[in-house]
Amino acid sequence: MYENILVPTDESDHALAAAEHACELASAHGATVHVVYVVDTQTNWLTISKNEVRETAREIGEEMGTRALTDIERLGQEYDVPLVTELREGTPEEEILEYVADNDIDLVVMGTHGRQGIKRRLVGSVTEHVVGESPVPVLTTSTTATQDASDA
Repeated sequence: MYENILVPTDESDHALAAAEHACELASAHGATVHVVYVVDTQTNWLTISKNEVRETAREIGEEMGTRALTDIERLGQEYDVPLVTELREGTPEEEILEYVADNDIDLVVMGTHGRQGIKRRLVGSVTEHVVGESPVPVLTTSTTATQDASDA
């Protein structure tokens, strides 16, 4: 049923819960899990800042992305599923949808919320955008649902 499952990550607990769910699905279906972290280079403060500040922010984003991908690589090993990881730069929702189109993805698994704060209120949820625009099914998970299932 599924061959290529995409998990966008942002180093949040919600993304990690989504990755675990994706690994479970991949294990059951013999699928490959693709994990993408997008360094958001389109935020307003990056575009108005000086070059040094912008470069430092990009480096911090890349470090966060590397940590997030490493955490999920451990999950892939635990579930013994093939994993493909990629670090991208750009607007998260656009890069996620581009990855779907370019990599034969047939399911996206995302957390219901990622990193929160003022950005979410100003530009909307990445998950909501992907759900509305994705050409393939999007499965959303919450850490609460994952915790409830593991307690049962």
